[in-house]
Amino acid sequence: MSWLFGIRRDTPGIPVEGLPPPESDNTGGGAGAAGGSGDDKRKAKTMEPYSFDSSALERAAQAARELERSKHSKEALELSKLQEVTKQQEYQTKIKEYEAHIEQSRIEQKRVEAEERRKTVAEETKQHQARAQYQDQLARKRYEDQLLQQQRINDENLRRQEESVAKQEALRKATIEHEMELRGKTEMQRAQAKMAARAKFERENHDLIMEQIRVKAEENRKTVLDSITTAGSVLGAGAQTLLHDWDKMLTAVGGLSLLALGVYTAKGTTSVSARYIEARLGKPSLVRETSRFSFLETLKHPILTAKKFRLKSGDTLSGVVLAPTLEERLRDVAIATKNTKRNKGMYRNILMHGPPGTGKTMFAKKLAAHSGMDYAVLTGGDVAPMGKDGVTAIHKVFDWAASSRKGLLLFIDEADAFLRKRSSEYISENLRATLNAFLYRTGEQSDKFMLVLASNTPEQFDWAVNDRLDEMVEFMLPGLEERERLVRLYFDKFILEPATSGKRRLKVAQFDYSALCTKMAQLTEGMSGREIAKLGVAWQAAAYASEDGVLTEKMVMDRCMDAVKQHKQKVEWQSEQERKESKSISFDNKLDVFNSEPASEKS
Repeated sequence: MSWLFGIRRDTPGIPVEGLPPPESDNTGGGAGAAGGSGDDKRKAKTMEPYSFDSSALERAAQAARELERSKHSKEALELSKLQEVTKQQEYQTKIKEYEAHIEQSRIEQKRVEAEERRKTVAEETKQHQARAQYQDQLARKRYEDQLLQQQRINDENLRRQEESVAKQEALRKATIEHEMELRGKTEMQRAQAKMAARAKFERENHDLIMEQIRVKAEENRKTVLDSITTAGSVLGAGAQTLLHDWDKMLTAVGGLSLLALGVYTAKGTTSVSARYIEARLGKPSLVRETSRFSFLETLKHPILTAKKFRLKSGDTLSGVVLAPTLEERLRDVAIATKNTKRNKGMYRNILMHGPPGTGKTMFAKKLAAHSGMDYAVLTGGDVAPMGKDGVTAIHKVFDWAASSRKGLLLFIDEADAFLRKRSSEYISENLRATLNAFLYRTGEQSDKFMLVLASNTPEQFDWAVNDRLDEMVEFMLPGLEERERLVRLYFDKFILEPATSGKRRLKVAQFDYSALCTKMAQLTEGMSGREIAKLGVAWQAAAYASEDGVLTEKMVMDRCMDAVKQHKQKVEWQSEQERKESKSISFDNKLDVFNSEPASEKS
């Protein structure tokens, strides 16, 4: 293909775009062709691709001549040159685009290769990590297997030692039993021989022995008769002399009177001294527990008294888990009480009310220890059975409390048992008199003792009792955070500490303690601190009851679910009892209204 004057000339035989196809050259071939043989036709057909088309060249030459004669020939030539340059530039542009495309393809290929390489490296890193984790798991498992194997070996050695000790003990016991049996047979034979010898001696000397017995009996009878005769004569002579001599009679009567007066005076003095010693040194009968030093209690329980002296005052709320707001308020109470004790001021009376098992008694004891005071624990249920002696017992308690030098925290648990309303029909005369004695002794503030009452139903208190209270603190059931702290506290106290210290038969399996404590805190909603503490004791008992002494996660959850089920059952019983009581009260009120109506309205 070539360009001539802006006109493309293609290879002969191939049509040019915009020009008609070349005509067949028939010059000199008309007759020959018509009359030629078949060989010539085949030859012409074979040489056809190599024939030269001169007509096209002639037309081109003619076109060139016409162009030269035209007045626009120069412009056409310049135009054709410009077209050629433009075509060349277009080709160059296309070549550069093609090269840029190729370069872009290479860059994309490199990017894809880099991405594949990065993915390969990431996958290799992941495989290395997985391999390392697997090897770590294998190492852990191998270590655990070694520990289990070592534990089994230790258990086997311990079992063998126990069996050996048991065999030695059985052998020793059998030896001792055999020795005792031989000794018993020897003693029996010796006793039989001694009895046989004694019987033989008695048979041989029977007459002599009987004669000795008769002689001793005759001498004894004579001695007794002589003694009776002598005593009768002496007493008779003395009585006759006393009756006839009035001075001796008056002396004898005066001596007997002085003897009786001395006996009565000694008895009264002993009674007063005993009451004084009981009030100063002894503990009143109503006091169940006290930290105050008592001489009689020291003689009875010297070890417990020594332990009390070793106790030091610490944090008031150590070991007590409460809500943050309640803890803050109780800390204020502890600080105020301690400063009152230090400055010898007047103590305030406090009422602690709320559900059972929420830490009221525990806080009262810790408050006394923190403030440097003694504490005494009473129970309201002990006052009612005392009857008419309750008044005396209450006075003894307050006299004993007023004699304390360090100050005494008098804690009365279940105080509503005898401090209920005096207008109630369920209170007896003796209990009403006891309540009056209590109100008399607590009418004024004291710098000797601090009164702390605890009750689950404070609405039953008499109004005069409420008037004597300076502050009331409500103890609520623990919330979710407090329950979790309690569960962790008692899990450490009853499970982890025994398992890690000493040689107790208690082990803990491998599981997530923290997650388990959180889960149990969510399950124990509505339970008190005492119930959660009992749950900790149940975990410990479950471990001790197992065959191998190992506490598993399943055992912990089983005890927890049992405690939750029992708590729900107790709540149902309490609700049922409250419904029955409410129905009974409603029926009694209706009956009272019916009895108060006139007879005409009843009919």
